[in-house]
Amino acid sequence: MRTTLDLPENLLLEAMQVTHIQTKTRVIITALEELIRKSKIAELKQFKGQVDLDIDLDALRGR
Repeated sequence: MRTTLDLPENLLLEAMQVTHIQTKTRVIITALEELIRKSKIAELKQFKGQVDLDIDLDALRGR
């Protein structure tokens, strides 16, 4: 999908330098993927300590 964006050039260049990504398109795609990944992780963290799995680790490990 083609889209025209008005991005700060210095921000885009810095992102390309620190990630060693050579194209603007790839650095934007990577940034979007990372944003989605972090958002999903944040959603999963809401369940920390709330899920009771009732798992016997010794039985799972065959001990």
